[in-house]
Amino acid sequence: MNKNKQCYFSANNIKLIDYKDVEIIKKFLNPHARMIAGKRTGVCSKHQRQLANAVKRSRFMGLLPYVAQ
Repeated sequence: MNKNKQCYFSANNIKLIDYKDVEIIKKFLNPHARMIAGKRTGVCSKHQRQLANAVKRSRFMGLLPYVAQ
């Protein structure tokens, strides 16, 4: 486990995760376009919830795929 890994969003002082910022969101998706768990990425639970909503919104708007090969 990554106990000493700091949250990416807290470290970079990102207050709000924007669904239009696809490049940042893609870092937290695996090659199949599934979200990676917060335990593996080191993202705190507050930002993990924001990230989940951003991923869902960007998928709905067509910026990210629901499924990838």
